[in-house]
Amino acid sequence: MSKGGRLATVLGLFLVSIGLVVWAVSAYLTPGVPGGVVNFTNTQAAGQPVNLTVQTVGAIGFGAHPTWVSYLVKDPATGKWTHATSWQLPANTVIHMTVDQFDSGSPLRNQEWGQVQGTIGGNALLNGQPLTVYNSNTGSGVAHTFAIPALNLSVPLVGVSGTPCGAAPCKLSANPHNIETFSFKTPGAGTYSWQCFVPCGLGYLYGNGGPMSTQNYMGGVLEVVQ
Repeated sequence: MSKGGRLATVLGLFLVSIGLVVWAVSAYLTPGVPGGVVNFTNTQAAGQPVNLTVQTVGAIGFGAHPTWVSYLVKDPATGKWTHATSWQLPANTVIHMTVDQFDSGSPLRNQEWGQVQGTIGGNALLNGQPLTVYNSNTGSGVAHTFAIPALNLSVPLVGVSGTPCGAAPCKLSANPHNIETFSFKTPGAGTYSWQCFVPCGLGYLYGNGGPMSTQNYMGGVLEVVQ
């Protein structure tokens, strides 16, 4: 191959790699794929608290990445579990959140993630018992965190023992799980990213690839509307 041909090949590979990076970033930042935006603004009278229920699973079991860890949300209009992490919420409203946690855990790389922060009352309930901080070096560790950095909100989601549910949606009656509940208040209208800070992208560098960097798996968006 001539020098010019080699240069063209290298340039072509470089452009392809740039394109893949742009695609990955766009996939993470663009809400609504594949599950769209789940609307929580029409389920209660104005000013009343909103109930939001999600579940975390070790393997989604379907779609383009069936082995990836993921969140699902219960659609308030249909009562069905939906693979979507973009949620529309009313502004300046109390959100009562329930997390059905079905995934296994491990010790945290940063123990600060074991602290409950930014919730109403400064705590959460783990299977009905108050939780302010969880020592991930004990028990089953921490599976994930639910965190909204702009609101200084972070809640550790304690891992389960036994064989985790292998395909979503998981059932409380059939699979090991923990139930965590907490409340927070939405701010004024705007778009707020939420994410998991526990690297759980197995097979990717430092665990931060795959589901950790893909919309509708371990991160999402709150679309807060007035």
